[in-house]
Amino acid sequence: MTAQGVVQRRFPFGLRWLGQFFWRLEHAFERARASGKVEDDTRIRIFAVMLAFGLGFCALAIGATHAALFSEASRGGGIGWVSEQARADVVDREGRLLAADLLHYGLYVDPAEVWDVAATRQALAKALPEVSLDRLDRALSGDRRVFLTGGMTPVEKAAVHRLGLPGISFEPEQKRVYPLEATASHLIGFADTGGKGLAGAELALNDDIKALAGGKGEVALSIDLRVQAALEDEVRKAALTYGPKGAVGIVANVHTGEILGLASYPDFDPNDPGGASAEQRLNRAASTVYEMGSTFKAFTVAIGLDTGVATMASTFDAREPYKLGYRTIHDYHASRKILSLVEVFQHSSNIGTAKLAVGVGPQRLSHYFEALGLTEKAPIELAESASPLTPKVWNEDAVASTSFGHGMNVTPLALTRAMLPLLNGGKLLPLTIRKLEPGQAPAGRRVLSETTSAQMLQIMRANVTGGSGGKADVPGLSVGGKTGTGEKYDPAIRGYNGKRQVSSFAAVFPTDGPLENDRYFVLVLLDEPHGTPETFGYSTGGWVAAPAVGNTIARIAPFLGVQRHIGPLAEQPRLASADALDGGGR
Repeated sequence: MTAQGVVQRRFPFGLRWLGQFFWRLEHAFERARASGKVEDDTRIRIFAVMLAFGLGFCALAIGATHAALFSEASRGGGIGWVSEQARADVVDREGRLLAADLLHYGLYVDPAEVWDVAATRQALAKALPEVSLDRLDRALSGDRRVFLTGGMTPVEKAAVHRLGLPGISFEPEQKRVYPLEATASHLIGFADTGGKGLAGAELALNDDIKALAGGKGEVALSIDLRVQAALEDEVRKAALTYGPKGAVGIVANVHTGEILGLASYPDFDPNDPGGASAEQRLNRAASTVYEMGSTFKAFTVAIGLDTGVATMASTFDAREPYKLGYRTIHDYHASRKILSLVEVFQHSSNIGTAKLAVGVGPQRLSHYFEALGLTEKAPIELAESASPLTPKVWNEDAVASTSFGHGMNVTPLALTRAMLPLLNGGKLLPLTIRKLEPGQAPAGRRVLSETTSAQMLQIMRANVTGGSGGKADVPGLSVGGKTGTGEKYDPAIRGYNGKRQVSSFAAVFPTDGPLENDRYFVLVLLDEPHGTPETFGYSTGGWVAAPAVGNTIARIAPFLGVQRHIGPLAEQPRLASADALDGGGR
């Protein structure tokens, strides 16, 4: 077989040329000597050696560069790599950080590499007091490398690293961090160590948060952190003063349905959700249904106006309790007089409201309640949104009860959504925890006329200037609203317990100006509050919730760009005369 054939067998396919090159190089000296140019052979050999070394160094350089830049890519942490657990930052509507992934470390122990078990145990026990001695002993006495603890910050990792303990190593890991701790905890929610959202926006917007991980973007929520902080502070103050079992606060934009603030008391730290009780983690704004009491009178009055059953000039005889079938309806503040429609609202008259509702009738009232979204769970991204409890049969008894907020349980978010058409020109909107860009507001569905909405703004303002909502008034901000005090049903007595109440105040500001003007809804609810000497023992909505709403509005108005007015706008004329009440209306 020829030498050429040997080369072809040794270097098949694309490497054949390389074999031929070295074959010619090997016999270059013979050819040079035959031609009388021995020095050419030396040059060729030197060139070949330099070329070989050069290629070798290039290969090493390329390998070193790849190792430095990309060797961690398969294990996490390389350029362009995104961990399966990674999540994008969550921010408020102004870009303020609410949740983020931060680099932490897990500590591992390899017993086979530990030189001195006793010294290592002592050093780690001192440096990591949160790790139990039993767990440490098992790790040091095992037969394989094991995970000891995780979530170590770079500072904590450096402190252990400086101990110089053989057998101790670290691996990077992502950890979800909530820098503001309990602030907006129920709205933001939390995620597990595997990078999956479990509650709040972390669960509701999980796909978007995952898709934007790795620096691709951030997820902006609808809340304004300044509004959120003020709302939480006022809700907490009211809760500490009146000792309810729970409390809720909501601020919403009436034209977009954006939630600008959401508070649920008690709250929790999403950095340690396992350390919180179920009561603390419960989002009362979305997950708990309440009989909302007299706040429902706003819906009944609006329906009466929209159907034409009542006008602003209508009157209702509240001189005697209203007998309807087997039941008798009384007023909490018995005025014993003929009331105008506005006075029915200002006095929070159960008698006048029930008579109006009976005039509307079961079919029309239930249709409007359905149109206002009160018979379904609030459409919002939050998975916690709960379904309401509604009457099984819409008869006159159900109509009379629901007209003033009894016999029907809804969530505070559902109440918020149903209130918006009364305040924004008559359109029902979905609520959202996403930030909407200017001009992105949903079209909504018309459920009330613009005339009805404008009249309700006037009526709600009249209730603050001369009715049961006086303690929510803020000079210059044209606040309107409605008190609500619902007695809670007690299975033990098979009836309503007057000592257990849900007290609330639903407000809007500013009420003046065209319907398209910026306008905001504010709700504060206290579940089973207790009266104090300052409230003369009363725990109704006008005494315990209205002041918290007024304080919240005074604080958030500058953040929302609502200017205080002095002069005529601060003293709007009343629609009808009303007796001065004690501010503790139902």
